[in-house]
Amino acid sequence: MALCIIKCSLAPVNASTNNALSAGIHIDIFLRKIISLKKNYMAYKNLVNQDGIDKLKELAKSTDICMFATHYSYDSLSARPMSTQDVDDEGALWFFSQASSNINAEIEADSRVQLFYSNKSNAEYLSITGRASILKDEQKARELWTVWVKTWFTEGPDDPNLTIIKVVPDDAYYWDTKHNKMVSMLKIMAGAITGKTMDDSLEGRIEI
Repeated sequence: MALCIIKCSLAPVNASTNNALSAGIHIDIFLRKIISLKKNYMAYKNLVNQDGIDKLKELAKSTDICMFATHYSYDSLSARPMSTQDVDDEGALWFFSQASSNINAEIEADSRVQLFYSNKSNAEYLSITGRASILKDEQKARELWTVWVKTWFTEGPDDPNLTIIKVVPDDAYYWDTKHNKMVSMLKIMAGAITGKTMDDSLEGRIEI
């Protein structure tokens, strides 16, 4: 089906042998151009310092919701979805929580946490391990506040049940695409047609 679509977009397909041959030549050129991108492909790229912070901010903010895992001292992790309020210039991640919540109790028992971000539509994934701390800071709450948060904290930034979780990363690992999503899709399509691996993924460790 994909091959037929390519033919139609490159040359009119009819009963003429010449037209069919022309379409085939165009497809061959099209595939060769995609395959040539493979020469510049780099599967692994570790990021450090500012480059690492920039990538962490990019992926965490584009995804927003992460699975926030606690209970490191247990046999299995306890995880729940949490909205990322901000990623600051030092790479720390900020969240709102309820003072009476299980997540606060679990962080108080063991500050080691792990965050999992997954943006399937853009093929972006991020795993962060770090240490979490619980803060009560009205000024910071106002800085992070958005109108949507009022659904859970009806009294606003001064809500007595509102607390802030700050996560300082110890280590992180990312999976991304080297080129944009369109190029990645073209590579996948070319790989399906040619039977060759045309992986455009890029992964590596983030050190801050």
